[in-house]
Amino acid sequence: MSTVMEHLSARTRYEWLAQLNTEYRPKKIYRRTSIIGTIGPKTNSAEKINLLRKVGLNIVRMNFSHGAYEYHQSVVDNAKQAEKLQEGRPLAVALDTKGPEIRTGNTPGDEDIPISAGTELNITTDEKYATASDDKNMYVDYKNITKVIEKGRTIFVDDGVLAFEVLDVPDAKTVRVRCVNNGKISSKKGVNLPKTDVDLPALSEKDKNDLRFGVKNGVDMVFASFIRRGDDIKSIRDVLGEEGKDIQIIAKIENQQGVNNFDEILEQTDGVMVARGDLGIEIPPAQVFIAQKMMIAKCNLAGKPVICATQMLESMTYNPRPTRAEVSDVGNAVLDGADCVMLSGETAKGSYPQEAVSMMHETCLLAELAIPYVSSFDDLRSLAPKPVSTTESCAIAAVSCSLEQNAGCILVLTTSGTTARLIAKYRPVCPIVMVTRNARAARYSHLYRGVYPFLFPEKKPDFNVTVWQEDVDRRLKWGLKQAIDLGVLSQGDIVVCVQGWRGGMGHTNTLRIVPAEEDLGLAGK
Repeated sequence: MSTVMEHLSARTRYEWLAQLNTEYRPKKIYRRTSIIGTIGPKTNSAEKINLLRKVGLNIVRMNFSHGAYEYHQSVVDNAKQAEKLQEGRPLAVALDTKGPEIRTGNTPGDEDIPISAGTELNITTDEKYATASDDKNMYVDYKNITKVIEKGRTIFVDDGVLAFEVLDVPDAKTVRVRCVNNGKISSKKGVNLPKTDVDLPALSEKDKNDLRFGVKNGVDMVFASFIRRGDDIKSIRDVLGEEGKDIQIIAKIENQQGVNNFDEILEQTDGVMVARGDLGIEIPPAQVFIAQKMMIAKCNLAGKPVICATQMLESMTYNPRPTRAEVSDVGNAVLDGADCVMLSGETAKGSYPQEAVSMMHETCLLAELAIPYVSSFDDLRSLAPKPVSTTESCAIAAVSCSLEQNAGCILVLTTSGTTARLIAKYRPVCPIVMVTRNARAARYSHLYRGVYPFLFPEKKPDFNVTVWQEDVDRRLKWGLKQAIDLGVLSQGDIVVCVQGWRGGMGHTNTLRIVPAEEDLGLAGK
């Protein structure tokens, strides 16, 4: 990896970019960006999941738009089994909700019905057409469509394959439309209403049941589909309840309403996913990259993780090599500041899942070399609202110290992962080695850029018997060994240690600088 000293020699963005070398290879395979992979029929076994882990997978995703509970249970079980069979850092499990959606009805016999451009028809909520949709009356299951749609708007069906122009709203059940292009009317296709604020509930009954399944099975995070306002996050927390209070909620932004209300969503959520699939239908495709950059920047400033998703290496679903544009897309997401990148069909149903994860790893690793970390740190520190919390102040100091000391890593002892997240916010050059006794925090901290989480195997001692600092030193020594064994730290490197003055959450207030040695440099003192 490029060293702290190299970054300090080119402090501005242009200085750093101008000296990039296409033939440079990092000396240590230290990838900061986490990789999320969707598990499907091609990868749903402990052995196949471990093959993906070996080439870079950090987080397993279950897509609840498809599959029965029995299938999703098998994914959870296989992910847990994979951890037992293959030593290494924890493997996180994410539940991606189906979310509120609008769909067409069924055609007679579920046959596809051809429709030509220029054809006028009714889009209706009349139940008599729910199983009798055709090229004259096409049923949709959103009862309030006539209340929110306006003349001149567009309605997309089947991911935009069919487009309809709204001509009129003659009554409470009917929208008169004209077909814009040739296509087919089919059963149960998704419907998008771009530029239209819908009043669907944040969670369907299916979503609520799916969330309860996730709580029961101990998932680490929820990717919440079609989040439109801050209150949607509160609704999800209510369903997760006390038992699921530590599950991280990642708001998927998929429409204009979510973009417009992004600030209030960001305030409530634990993280954000830029879900470019539906977003590219709901808003003009040429505006998606603007929305992506805006949302990633706001997440970076807030110190909350952000995921970039959809069609990142889409062609690798059926081809062993990606397109140049796809590789550039992944690289630019990393440069924008994404903490994680995601694979969907590439790993769920693709013919080359291992190659896709490997390509994602390689692309992220090299893209991270193009980031001017010192310039980013200067910007993020100057833009942080003052006063900052004690924990964030320690995070800033740790990153600053890592630059001044040319540190090999920042080692943080944490209960909830908050300190690690805040250190990650300030984008150190060196890795962040996180040691925790909290198993779930060890897994969901893969969401944070540059964090290498490790679960400390010893139980918390009774501090009425054990001296606090002795337990701290034991955890620090163990964490250093894990980092050295992983290959992201070398013996004798300078290490910036971040710890609290006593146990529990919210007590981080201490920095120590030690060598990466078995005795922490304390021998003979």
